[in-house]
Amino acid sequence: MAGNSFGQLFRITTFGESHGEAIGVIIDGCPAQLDVDLDYIQGELDKRKPGQSKITTQRKESDTVKILSGVFEGKTTGTPIAMLIPNEDQRSKDYTHNVDVFRPSHADYTYQTKYGIRDHRGGGRSSARETAARVAAGALAKLLLKTQGIEIVAHVSSVGRINSPNITITTADEFIAEREKNIVRCADPATAEEMIAYIDSIRKQGDTVGGKVSCHIINCPVGLGEPVFDKLHADLGKAMLSINAVHGFEYGSGFAGSEMRGSEHNDIFLPKSDESGVKTITNFSGGIQGGISNGMPIEFKVAFKPVATIMHAQATIDSKGNAAEISGKGRHDPCVVPRAVPIVEAMAALVLADHWLRNRNSILPK
Repeated sequence: MAGNSFGQLFRITTFGESHGEAIGVIIDGCPAQLDVDLDYIQGELDKRKPGQSKITTQRKESDTVKILSGVFEGKTTGTPIAMLIPNEDQRSKDYTHNVDVFRPSHADYTYQTKYGIRDHRGGGRSSARETAARVAAGALAKLLLKTQGIEIVAHVSSVGRINSPNITITTADEFIAEREKNIVRCADPATAEEMIAYIDSIRKQGDTVGGKVSCHIINCPVGLGEPVFDKLHADLGKAMLSINAVHGFEYGSGFAGSEMRGSEHNDIFLPKSDESGVKTITNFSGGIQGGISNGMPIEFKVAFKPVATIMHAQATIDSKGNAAEISGKGRHDPCVVPRAVPIVEAMAALVLADHWLRNRNSILPK
């Protein structure tokens, strides 16, 4: 199956299925002598793993990562890095009801039609369980970016129609500390409580709800991004839209910018006053102009649909096209966004790491 690799210079290939023996990732192109903090990588995986709280799936996976190659005495060697995450709590019997029946809004029908075969156990390769491998790789990319002072932080900015106010970021560590104080991972405490109560009520109804994750990339240097087809925002968009359940991506002013006048929307440059670089009064560009980072914070939002598996009977069809009925079984998230935060950060880090490496060849050294 094609389409399992991502990136050019910092390149990853993920493998494995939801109910297989394990999932994992091969990372190629990571520079040698990067300090590998395994506790940090595991910490990122812990933020994504199932069974965290009453508003997430109750599947119990430790998501313990093991590095098989590419690291020696705590440092990368410049060779391919292999990471493996065993699956520990599969309950394949939860999916016997959909062997010959297609679940609405899942990948069952499309995989069956495209390949003539599908793993019905939790969706197989189409399961969001695959994203654990991305988080592991993204954590390594974040460690690389941290050596350049680049930080990536995200939080849940909306659930259903509940929206948090704009959050002022002082430092990445303070933002993350505030976000991690609640189980929905919203950096505004009052909004977080409202979100948690709403998700829990949706869960008790056997239903699901969508939401948005807002991401901020801090201290990104000027110059990341390539013309014409590899614009930074285009690659970020592809990265985010490759995440399970994502239905929308917008950066800077996004869709709201289409309602503004140019005189309102233009980001006016400020005279350079110190060594911190050129700044603009506003940031409707979202830190990217002409597909290239401009030194302002990169800001974007990612919209997640409601989880397709609901605990209600729904009309559908079977593999022969006959009318059928199906009801959700097993353990599923009533809302994916609390666990999606580290996935969004990881995919952003993979894009930034790749473009940072590519940008080192953009001009002759002096």
